[in-house]
Amino acid sequence: MVARRPTKPKISAAIANLQRGDSLIVERVAEEESGDWYVQVLMREDNTFQLEYRDGAPTEHFQTRTLAREKVVAAVLGWAKGEPDWKDHFMWNRIASYFEDGAGSFAALD
Repeated sequence: MVARRPTKPKISAAIANLQRGDSLIVERVAEEESGDWYVQVLMREDNTFQLEYRDGAPTEHFQTRTLAREKVVAAVLGWAKGEPDWKDHFMWNRIASYFEDGAGSFAALD
């Protein structure tokens, strides 16, 4: 699904419809910003949500996990709206090292 302006109903529905192994990526595309800017959600096999975000560069890639769907929806919406406190309700781990050897996103932190 591609949505130019993600809304709460669209994001809520997309996250509610995630099945184990499914992911959702919300990307910010701006010609004046270099790098990759996105937030992504993976529904893990253990029914937890793995939430990641990248602020431009691989060194600015972070990850957390939660059971709370409503917290994930609020975080993705807050990120999409550019709210400064969208990530305050989580403990984030920097995962930049996972990208130094060519590994992809959704690296497991087990």
